[in-house]
Amino acid sequence: MKILSAEQFYQADKATLKSQNLKSIDLMERAAEQCFNWFDVNLKGSPVPIHIFCGIGNNGGDGLALGRILIKHGYNVFVYIANFTDKRSPDFLINYNLIREVSDDWPILMTSEEDFPTINNEDIIVDSLFGIGLNRPTEGWVKQLIGYLNNTKAFILSIDIPSGLYPEKPVDHSAAIIKSSFTLTFQNPKLAFLLAENYQYVPSFNVLDIGLDFNFIDSLQPLANTFGKFETQQLYRQRNKNDHKGNFGYSTIIGGSYGKIGAVSLATKSALKVGAGVMTAFVPKCGYTILQTSIPEAMVVTDASENLITNIQLKSTSLAIGIGPGLGTDKKTIEAFKDFLSNTKESQLVIDADALNILSANKELLDLLPKNSILTPHNGELKRLIGGWKNDFHKIELVKKFSKKHKVIVVVKGANTLLITNDDVYINTTGNPGMATAGSGDVLTGMITGLLSQKYNPLEAAILGVYLHGSAGDIAASYLGFEAVIASDIIDNIGNAYQELFKKEMPPEQKENV
Repeated sequence: MKILSAEQFYQADKATLKSQNLKSIDLMERAAEQCFNWFDVNLKGSPVPIHIFCGIGNNGGDGLALGRILIKHGYNVFVYIANFTDKRSPDFLINYNLIREVSDDWPILMTSEEDFPTINNEDIIVDSLFGIGLNRPTEGWVKQLIGYLNNTKAFILSIDIPSGLYPEKPVDHSAAIIKSSFTLTFQNPKLAFLLAENYQYVPSFNVLDIGLDFNFIDSLQPLANTFGKFETQQLYRQRNKNDHKGNFGYSTIIGGSYGKIGAVSLATKSALKVGAGVMTAFVPKCGYTILQTSIPEAMVVTDASENLITNIQLKSTSLAIGIGPGLGTDKKTIEAFKDFLSNTKESQLVIDADALNILSANKELLDLLPKNSILTPHNGELKRLIGGWKNDFHKIELVKKFSKKHKVIVVVKGANTLLITNDDVYINTTGNPGMATAGSGDVLTGMITGLLSQKYNPLEAAILGVYLHGSAGDIAASYLGFEAVIASDIIDNIGNAYQELFKKEMPPEQKENV
């Protein structure tokens, strides 16, 4: 799904009005009806008080329209207007007047802190103060209103975007921003929703389809793209009946050192589980018995050294090589890694863990990386590679620059894992906090390596690997709980993740009866 800028959303609105012969008030009504449907599914006529706080622009108009529909259907609604200026959008004014069709009372005008209503813990707050057009921090009593709402214990639902949050640029986190419990956003997610630094404002959101012109949106170059089940399904390749293991590639995982053989074991097993045809692990001699015992499906080749990787000599050419899990950073290992990069031209590489740390300390080696090598750093490893950043938006720009300079794909592991290649940004939608556990990254390295060996191109392998990795973690957490998930559980659920990829969703009306 494309992530658009505020300007692109405005353009999409205009294109929709023209192509569908609508007025802007009609589009606002669509948005309000979709929000009402969410309420009606989740509350079903509950008498709990709903406090709707509206600004005086189009986002406020959305809130007024929603309030009118809720009142019409018998909900207990109180509508407030943050009357901080005399300027009002035309559609706001239309909906301001329309609310009298269903209520004897006008919305409550607020002009100062004295007008703040009492809100109980069990109440619901609807935040419709500011939309995606906000370009400066809130001030005065409106800033105090946001703080007041945040300090209640009521559930806060934001319409389109939490008020005070910018959709595509960083915010001053000392400014007043609604800390939404849940956000209903229109048509496409906003980039700010998917960045870790904004989690406190957007812990959860749902995208509502309001029927914007699909052909116009499809023609736009987005800020980024999310990838979920639908997008990942398009990458999957069905196996043929007569295929054999050679069709799914020869791959190698290089890593391990004394006390860290577990990392390379996890990577090797996950490469096999994701579908690699023939798998080899290259490890120090101390890992031989461990690998042969724990993963009998893999071949094992050892270094001359007992405890370290000192001289990487592969007996066959692998289509894909993952290097780094448990590797260590001994001087002899660093020299072996340098020689390996100097002599590896044909294989596709996945570089993780200590291999990344070696690159960070010896940046001249970046010039030896084969084109479209896949680097999989977590934030600590990334900082050592590219330096620090001011915020998540700045981080993305720095990674883009790094990717273009070195012609690599960077997988930035995190709550919403980012894949960046040149100026293109892809954001994953699977995964959970239970995956923040030792070995989880080694599993991902193995999965991407195993997919490369099956002749997925590097970007496809990275997207499919990240998605399946997160999905397997989600399945594991669904029956174990976040705290109990370990890396091996992710491997155990790779097959389930493949099956989940093509499992048909149950219709909403059936879900209600389960």
